[in-house]
Amino acid sequence: MAAPDPPPQPEGSRSLSALLSGIAQAAFHGNAGITEELLRAQLYPEAPPEEFRALRAKMGGLLQSIASADMDLNQLEAFLTAQTKKQGGITPDQAAVIAKFWKNHRTQIHESLISQSRWDHVLKNMNWRVDLKSQLRHIDQINTPVAIVEMELGKNGQESEFLCLEFDEAKVSQMLKKLSEIEESMTSLTQTT
Repeated sequence: MAAPDPPPQPEGSRSLSALLSGIAQAAFHGNAGITEELLRAQLYPEAPPEEFRALRAKMGGLLQSIASADMDLNQLEAFLTAQTKKQGGITPDQAAVIAKFWKNHRTQIHESLISQSRWDHVLKNMNWRVDLKSQLRHIDQINTPVAIVEMELGKNGQESEFLCLEFDEAKVSQMLKKLSEIEESMTSLTQTT
């Protein structure tokens, strides 16, 4: 037996859901074509501009808080319950629409925020190996170990760049020393006092 169809959304819920989608498109996906005027004209044409601006600011602030904390469903429920009990907060119906919206859009918003936080190339892949030199001008350098590191750098959706580095024993030791210093520095900065 098939599950019964969900009841149709009330008109206010549809408008609020569409408003949340518009806010998300503008704030998290960089769609500059979605303006406050467009949202008001399409979704709340009867609302006075000040009233719509206040609703948009409230919903945008809530969505920003939810997204920046990357709330799971339990955290979201607690957060929205607190917002419904707050003076000047949201209604339980609005909380339900926000919860449904977040459940359906959380992954896309989170991925968009992550990609926006990267401003340069990222390390996509790294391979390394240790080889022995077999041909050189000076016979005393043959059969000395070298570390070869190959890195794939790039942004998602763009062609990758490859970087190949070769280190002798002294350079590997120097690099390990620098990495240890970086680790110590990061540990000292992240330790709670």
